[in-house]
Amino acid sequence: MQRAQVNGAGLHFADEGPRDGKALVFANSLGTDLRLWDALVPHLPAGLRLVRYDKRGHGLSEATPGPYSIDQMADDAAGLIRHLGLTEVTFVGLSIGGMIGLSLAARHPGLLRALVVSNSAARIGTEEMWQDRIAAIRSGGLGQIGAPTMERWFSPDFRASGAADLWQTMLERQPLAGYVACCEALAAADLTDQARGLRLPVQLIGGSLDGSTPPALVQQTAQLIDGAKYAEIAGAGHLPCVEAPAAFAAILTQFLKEVGHV
Repeated sequence: MQRAQVNGAGLHFADEGPRDGKALVFANSLGTDLRLWDALVPHLPAGLRLVRYDKRGHGLSEATPGPYSIDQMADDAAGLIRHLGLTEVTFVGLSIGGMIGLSLAARHPGLLRALVVSNSAARIGTEEMWQDRIAAIRSGGLGQIGAPTMERWFSPDFRASGAADLWQTMLERQPLAGYVACCEALAAADLTDQARGLRLPVQLIGGSLDGSTPPALVQQTAQLIDGAKYAEIAGAGHLPCVEAPAAFAAILTQFLKEVGHV
């Protein structure tokens, strides 16, 4: 386990692969930690430097006082990238992690070589929706949202297998204050203008059964970005790197080849 103090927060991260390998940096979704990518890693090409981290308020990273903003968390990612001395990075973000990637590319031009935005969009939900969730969590804790969240995250087959149970436990054990602060960031975030201004290679990925960021929403963001590509994983929900890691890796690897990152 490693931790870096960047942008006023201690960020827990894992840094694997050759030091001179081309770098991929992964940002996880709301309610998960860096283990989100565990099943994906074995399917990726050899020789890459893989950096995964827990965003502020999640996992083993510091839950600083909120509210947070997407721009603040993008600056966290930039700070970690610079702390590790990485250049020509491809950033892979899922859900809130994808929004962090959009902001990172806009706020720190030149830091990224390419961007992958999975199961995410320039705007997710409404302020009212997020404020309702915050109120419910503050009243009854994260446990009450565990089961309905799994219905949005995973396909019926995946849930029926029992494989979603550990992910529900992961969600319910996140720091409550950090989870709420990230919800506050999502409530306020609209990255439409930032997305329109991006001028780097961008791959968007959707899951056909995603109940949190449906494919049509992800495609709308793809249409904002000049030259962006969209791919969809059939039968997968909000976390396709968990449900269909080989299919996710195939899309990611093809994109990396196209941008000269492998």
